[in-house]
Amino acid sequence: MAADPNPKKFPVLSYVLARLPSFTPTKSSSSPPAFDVEQPPPPSIEIVTQMPHLAEPGVLDSMTKAITDVAETRSVLRTLGPRPDHEAVDKARARLSEIEGMLSESFEEVTLDEAAGKDEEKRREMDQEKTWCESILKLDEVHGSYEKMLSDAEERLVRIYEFAEKKKKAEEGEGEGSGVATEEEVNEEVVGILQEAMGNPVERVDLSGRKLSLLPEAFGRIQGLLVLNLSNNLLQGIPDSIAGLHGLVELDVSGNLLETLPDSIGLLSNLKILNVSTNKLTALPDSICRCGSLVVLDASFNRLTYLPTNIGFELVNLEKLMIQYNKIRSLPSSIGEMRSLSYLDAHFNELHGLPDSFVLLTNLEYLNLSSNFSDLKDLPSSFGDLISLQKLDLSNNQIHSLPDTFGTLESLVELNVDQNPLVVPPLEVVKEGVEAVKMYMGKRRITMLEEEERRRLEEEMEQANAGWITRTTSKLKSYVSDVSEYLNPTSPRDPYLEREL
Repeated sequence: MAADPNPKKFPVLSYVLARLPSFTPTKSSSSPPAFDVEQPPPPSIEIVTQMPHLAEPGVLDSMTKAITDVAETRSVLRTLGPRPDHEAVDKARARLSEIEGMLSESFEEVTLDEAAGKDEEKRREMDQEKTWCESILKLDEVHGSYEKMLSDAEERLVRIYEFAEKKKKAEEGEGEGSGVATEEEVNEEVVGILQEAMGNPVERVDLSGRKLSLLPEAFGRIQGLLVLNLSNNLLQGIPDSIAGLHGLVELDVSGNLLETLPDSIGLLSNLKILNVSTNKLTALPDSICRCGSLVVLDASFNRLTYLPTNIGFELVNLEKLMIQYNKIRSLPSSIGEMRSLSYLDAHFNELHGLPDSFVLLTNLEYLNLSSNFSDLKDLPSSFGDLISLQKLDLSNNQIHSLPDTFGTLESLVELNVDQNPLVVPPLEVVKEGVEAVKMYMGKRRITMLEEEERRRLEEEMEQANAGWITRTTSKLKSYVSDVSEYLNPTSPRDPYLEREL
């Protein structure tokens, strides 16, 4: 469930929670305490091998007491349900603002009882919708707080373990270990590079692999800097002063410990290449949408659960987007506005599908949606509109049928649909290759269109025949009526007309 922490992200916390008694009452008071069956079995052997003191009752007891708040909140969230996606939250927030604005308007001039009744009914409907929007925002807020709680709890448990480990070492008379470069030594190297860059304006600074844990604010004052490489360090944050690098074209902060990016990153209006891969990011700031010059964005190997709602409306120049190895459940509908996008890698996520607007990416050449496993079951019906698509990987999903328009992907030369329960097209067709698949789907589409046209013509003929019968019947009724009126007149005949000539 969503309320259960990911063992890969929170290994110690998952281990301890898996050993808590379940909150579900047991069938018999004499039976042993039930354990949490919904929690996936933790890699007990592996983690205890890495952290042997976890097996000590005293350590486990201390850890259990330290996460009471997490256990209680997890129980509540299992009742409330999963976290709403980012786009639903944004829509709820926008709608709530509209409703509050409408409710604040004055209705005091209404005088008629009927109008007042209608107004009151409208107000009740708006109040109900307001409550619904507020509940979505509140649920999102609770889940957000819970995620922060998980991070804090994991840190607490690690500190408890480290304390127990140090205590054990002290008891055994072991030393503290040595041979690691000090932070001061690293800082001296950084200061030297920074001083050189400040004295002589440079276009490129490479500080990759320096074991940096802190980036000085002074970096924001380097004039003329075009390329900044901070990859493979120990950075946990980037200072807001980075916004001062107005001319920056390329920024690489991959391979660090970043959990967030500063909002000021949106001021880098000339940035074309941004690499934030292999960090601990759970979200990209909405301000990143203001980096309108971005051509390449690599946010792979993080913990992202969504992309900013308006990312497609703003990053219209983006050509390459890499978001593989994240936890993204849905793509925003605005992604269809990325008309320059030619490369999209979204494999190893939790995508439940693609928005209908996705088929507007007519310049898309490479698409990898593999390994979304049990989540990805369908593709948009107009998928064939991706007329530039050349390489497509749909392997390791739950797709039963390719879209009927698949045969119109004329540019497609590479296709991987392995490990899918495909029924359409049949497996024997898939084995023959991409051209056979396109031909099969094309013929199937033509057959379906012909069948639709045949049914349409039949319906038109039925309607036409029905119309002819109706018109004929109407005329016949009129003729019979006229004859009947003549044979059985209801009014006296004029004697003058009836007399014989």
